[in-house]
Amino acid sequence: MTAAGATVLAALVQLPLLILSAASLVHASPTAFALLRWAGAAYLVWLGLKLVVRRGRRMAATATRPVSDRAALRDGMVSNLTNPKALAFMLAFLPQFVDPANGWPVAVQLLILGSMQKLSGFVVLALVALGAGSIVACCRRQWLKQALG
Repeated sequence: MTAAGATVLAALVQLPLLILSAASLVHASPTAFALLRWAGAAYLVWLGLKLVVRRGRRMAATATRPVSDRAALRDGMVSNLTNPKALAFMLAFLPQFVDPANGWPVAVQLLILGSMQKLSGFVVLALVALGAGSIVACCRRQWLKQALG
């Protein structure tokens, strides 16, 4: 659950980077912004094709050990901030929904969209963490009942 919170904290760094880069691009050149949108769409298609191609591969199961909340938060932040795919995805995905002509500043539109993306990502990750924890607890109880008869 703590690692899910790291995505929200990483947003404090990623959102300003997104806003500064995309908003300045719109002001500098609307054509360049259109190219960014098309490049972003192509990147999203590439990611989807990569998932389809790799879908048959399975990951090997590994043993896990307990991790402290502090270590999970640190690892989640480092992972989120050093992974260029997170920022690249935001740069590819969010500008698709920005309309420079609608009267709202591009920076405000990106801030709202980026905040919604990070918040929804946190909710999904938190629900997965809570669900997985509940399933593990239930399985352990069932295993103990069977083991102790």
